[in-house]
This record gives sequence, C-alpha cells and structure tokens, in this order.
Amino acid sequence: MATTPKKPRKGKEPAPLLAPVRSLRRQILRWTARAVLAIAGVFAALVLLFSFLNPPVNIYQLQESARLGAVQREWVAWEDIAPVMGRSAVAAEDANFCLHWGFDMNAIRAAVAQGGNRGASTISQQVVKNVFLWHGRSWLRKAMEGVLTPAVELIWSKQRILEVYLNVAEFDEGVFGVQAAARHYFNVNARDLSPLQAARLAAILPDPKARSASNPSDFVRNRTRSIISGAETIGADGRDSCFR
Repeated sequence: MATTPKKPRKGKEPAPLLAPVRSLRRQILRWTARAVLAIAGVFAALVLLFSFLNPPVNIYQLQESARLGAVQREWVAWEDIAPVMGRSAVAAEDANFCLHWGFDMNAIRAAVAQGGNRGASTISQQVVKNVFLWHGRSWLRKAMEGVLTPAVELIWSKQRILEVYLNVAEFDEGVFGVQAAARHYFNVNARDLSPLQAARLAAILPDPKARSASNPSDFVRNRTRSIISGAETIGADGRDSCFR
C-alpha cells in the first residue's frame, strides 16, 4: 500500500536549503573579521612607523592638491621650530596637552553642557584626523579617531605628536605646516618665529581659510594677545614639560 510522503512542518525550511545559507553566512562573517583585522593591522603598522618616520602626505592634502593644482608644504624637525611656536599652539588649541591621554574630559563635558556648540578636540585627536583619516563629520570617522588616538598617545611621545601636528596643520589655503606658513606670512623660517608671529599663526589654526596671520582682523589680534599670554603662562607653570 502506497504511503504519502511527509511534508515539512509548516514554517520551517527543509534542512537541505538551510545548509547553504548557513555556510554563506559563516563565510561572510569570516571574511568580514579578516578584513577588519587586516585594516587594524595596517593602521597599527602606520602608527608605529610614523612614530619615527614623517608621514609623506595625507588625504586632505591630496584633495587640496587636486583642487588647487599644488600645495605648499615643507617638513621641519622639532629642533627647527621655535619653542614659542609649540607653546602658542598648545595655548590656542589644547592647554592641557601635557595632562591628558588623548581626550580632554573636562573640555568634552563643557562641550556637552553647552550643547556641542564648542569644540573639544585635542591636538592628539587632530593629528589622528589629519594623518590617518579624512575631514568631515561622520560616526565612522569619529569611531576610528576614538580608537586611534589612545594608540598614538601610547606609542608616540608628546613632543612627536606636537611636531607632527605643526607639520601637517593647514595655515592658509594650500599652505601646510609651520615652515611653509612662516615663509608664506612672514618670510622667515620656523626656527626664527617671534612670540608675536607664533601667536598669530596659532590664532588662525581653527579657521585658516577665513583668517590671516599677516593681515589680521580685530578678532585675530585679540586672540593673538590671549595666546601670547597663555603661552607665557604654560611656560611658567610647567605645562610645556612634556614637549620642551
């Protein structure tokens, strides 16, 4: 007597159809994990290499070079930068540079309290963004910055972080680094910058395309005076001890 084949239970796929789906899912997860590990390895190698090798170029500089046709940049060693330039940059951008591990939690809390209308990025975070990542607001970039910043702080010295920062920062449209900026604005070398000139350069760092160090607005003049005072205070109270 013939029997009727059993039908699969309602709501369940036959086992033969589930196996390829599960296999594909495992392969996707495996390749995704490998890709993440490979990317992490590349960044880890770059963080280590750039602790003693100078970064040749970054994404933003390439973008600006393509847009403008060329950019001005010239790397100078820490010993060839006027000490007052380092103090001025710290006074302008990150007064607690020597005291934090990459994130200034007091500045972050103040930014949150003010509704996020003020910046809280440290010099270390800006170095990570400029050297390893790209400009623009996105959760992916902020997440990568959050991972890379402590790594840079762990492997690089504070002096190295500040040296790289001053060499990759934009000081005018297409003008990158303190040496190119010193020549561009004052026709001097970075090692010969005066306290006033260093403070002027630091004063334009947050918005270099809208501010000028050689033709300063009233705002830049006022900010320059504040930076000169701040740089003197940082030198007097020892907050420059990590990069002297």
